[in-house]
Amino acid sequence: MMSRSYTNLLDLASGNFPVMGRERRRMSRVMTVPGSIAELDDDQTHSVSSDNLSALGSDRMIIVANQLPLKVKRRPDNKGWSFSWDEDSLLLRLKDGFPEEMEVQYVGSLSVDVDPIEQDDVAQLLLEKFRCVPTFLPPNLLEKFYDSFCKKQLWTLFHYMLPFSADHGGRFDRSAWEAYVSANKLFSQKVIEVLNPDDDFVWIHDYHLMVLPTFLRRRFNRLRMGFFLHSPFPSSEIYRTLPVREEILKALLNSDLIGFHTFDYARHFLSCCSRMLGLEYVSKRGYIGLDYFGRTVGIKIMPVGIHMGQIESVMKLADKEWRVGELKQQFEGKTVLLGVDDMDIFKGINLKLLAMEKMLKHHPTWQGRAVLVQIANPARGKGIDLEEIQAEIQESCKRINQKYGKPGYQPIVFIDKPLSLCERIAYYSIAECVVVTAVRDGMNLTPYEYIVCRQGITGAETGSDLMGPKKSMIVVSEFIGCSPSLSGAIRVNPWNVEATAEAMNEAISMAETEKQLRHEKHYRYVSTHDVAYWSRSFLQDMERTCVDHFRKRCWGIGLGFGFRVVALDPNFRKLSIDDIVSAYIKAKKRAILLDYDGTVMPQNSIIKTPSAEVISIMNKLCGDPNNKVFIVSGRGRDSLSKCFSPCKKLGIAAEHGYFLRWSQSEEWETCSQSSEFGWMHIAKPVMKLYTESTDGSSIETKESALVWQYRDADPGFGYSQAKEMLDHLESVLANEPVAVKSGQFIVEVKPQGVSKGLVAEKIFTSMAESGNQADFVLCIGDDRSDEDMFEVIGNAISRNILSANTMVFACTVGQKPSKAKYYLDDTNEVIIMLESLAEATDSPVSSDDETDTAP
Repeated sequence: MMSRSYTNLLDLASGNFPVMGRERRRMSRVMTVPGSIAELDDDQTHSVSSDNLSALGSDRMIIVANQLPLKVKRRPDNKGWSFSWDEDSLLLRLKDGFPEEMEVQYVGSLSVDVDPIEQDDVAQLLLEKFRCVPTFLPPNLLEKFYDSFCKKQLWTLFHYMLPFSADHGGRFDRSAWEAYVSANKLFSQKVIEVLNPDDDFVWIHDYHLMVLPTFLRRRFNRLRMGFFLHSPFPSSEIYRTLPVREEILKALLNSDLIGFHTFDYARHFLSCCSRMLGLEYVSKRGYIGLDYFGRTVGIKIMPVGIHMGQIESVMKLADKEWRVGELKQQFEGKTVLLGVDDMDIFKGINLKLLAMEKMLKHHPTWQGRAVLVQIANPARGKGIDLEEIQAEIQESCKRINQKYGKPGYQPIVFIDKPLSLCERIAYYSIAECVVVTAVRDGMNLTPYEYIVCRQGITGAETGSDLMGPKKSMIVVSEFIGCSPSLSGAIRVNPWNVEATAEAMNEAISMAETEKQLRHEKHYRYVSTHDVAYWSRSFLQDMERTCVDHFRKRCWGIGLGFGFRVVALDPNFRKLSIDDIVSAYIKAKKRAILLDYDGTVMPQNSIIKTPSAEVISIMNKLCGDPNNKVFIVSGRGRDSLSKCFSPCKKLGIAAEHGYFLRWSQSEEWETCSQSSEFGWMHIAKPVMKLYTESTDGSSIETKESALVWQYRDADPGFGYSQAKEMLDHLESVLANEPVAVKSGQFIVEVKPQGVSKGLVAEKIFTSMAESGNQADFVLCIGDDRSDEDMFEVIGNAISRNILSANTMVFACTVGQKPSKAKYYLDDTNEVIIMLESLAEATDSPVSSDDETDTAP
């Protein structure tokens, strides 16, 4: 099958993009003829996008997950396969929150190995009958992708288990990572086969497919794409032990919206982005976002819910009522505590058993009365850790039952087999308390299911089993995703066995009215925050995050997992050297304003003095009497004077414009009305206080300003200290004529009315007053302080500071959002451009022959 989204994928692969008209057409979803997209090499970074504006009310959602929401079994005659929907699958219920007219399509793998000969027939059947597109992974790839990398590497690490030895946790295996990437590539190819990028949403699920966003973003820059992580996201101290940590972070950031169950998980992700990629999040009107090369990547915090209708329909089944009656008879006169967990090393099953043992020991009145029924679903992983925990659980069950059991009573009932939803609901119905002691879990919906079952069916006859007791108690680990939403539950640290035992005793000993009140509180939340609410909320946030996709110009840059999409204003473009040289030659009076660090000098250069090439260019530009050339920098005037001492006619604006000098023969001017610096004696002790408590920070004392920088400090702590210092300084300097501002790893205090923008305005005004109004303006800078200059230049014509005929070139260094209309990629391009202007200069002279010219 091949996508019909564009006329010819092979043309796209070679860079021959089709011309897309403004007329909006509905395109066919899938071709039913065989095809291959293997020719599309991943190393290409061609942009595939349309100028068509996409309506937000798209009619299709493509859901991508490791496994399709299907049950598969071989036919009795061994000829072919039988498929049916998996009613227990969360993915199947997402559509309940989408608009009725929205089509839902699934992409994922199957739980069985399908013979290559059968794969085409199976794929066609699933597409036609179930709207599912299967991804067939070869067995050798599947083993390395799923068992070796997903389960042994990512799953264990995300649950805070470090591979201290080869037997426990699994060491990083480069070949397993390569298999993970290859599998994600196969998933991307299946998505591309059916994708219409202008109309479709793509929603990717869980840690199996964390690099899939990059593969899709490389093909379609404006694709509306979300990702939701159903597991925990570990703290940065744990995550940064992963050798491919940055590759995965950058891949996730190619999504438009990234979802997490809890704020803790989102906070850990944001901390990793800050520490490893230098990205800081912003919160605006309740929404959290990361600015990533002009794109806003939204962060969604929303715990998943359950499907109320499915549980209520199962509760009405006669089999369930019969099973409830059987269980009530079995546990007559007993108080049942219930645990329902997967058999894995993080579910804390043995900790629960030990807590039950402690409760029976410390509260002997429960001996013979309290029963813990533990249902253990089959393990989805394998390994020595799992075998050890299984043996430990079996030993604990045996010991506790021997110690406290008696004829007709066993305190532990261990059910080591899968139970249907109908059977689980029967156990929920007779349990007085559900106990969840997982040491780490992404969400865990067991408490939600229990709450709904204890509520019963609305409108059921009084006295019927369907009525429900309308009371429930939950003992829940504080380390799982559902814990924050269950405010009426008794939260425990499962590692503290004694505290868990006391919590279990408290839960089953609590007054009936208290149980009912807690249950009512929980049921109100669970019933209103179901899976439909969750998927609807995620879709709405995805629409909101993607609203600017077709307004901005987008293109891809970078290789491998360093690939990202740069999204910029349509009027923002690269500065053409030919165009600016042409304008330069035509101009009669020119103003050239240049930042220093990061503009004519590389930001990370150890050598901070300008090269001979830069000095020569400056002298040539300054030698033309029609030019006014300025270095406008945050550096001190002594430093800049020394650096540019060979340039006699060069103007310098130091300390963001507090000091201004038109040429070496001129005296320094101050551009601020304030010349009192008594505030420094107030601000400096405050900065020293924070410097002493923040390792890696320092104070830079300038003539007119104080700068506290924390570039070498811990990013999280430094940022926190900077926010605290900003508030502290604003408080103590409230009555002083200064401005307190935060920047990239700095907090600066400087006199009010000092900025590069005001310097630019002063230069333009002085030139106009002397009869030399500029008809050519070039302004280049690379950081936040230069945006003030760009803003002034953008408004200068409307404010009559510049004439309407002035040719203005405001240019930032690097492809990033800016108030400038042009960009150059780096300092090398800046030098090349300036050299071109210098060569076009009418009367270059050497520094020795220069004569001073006043403005």
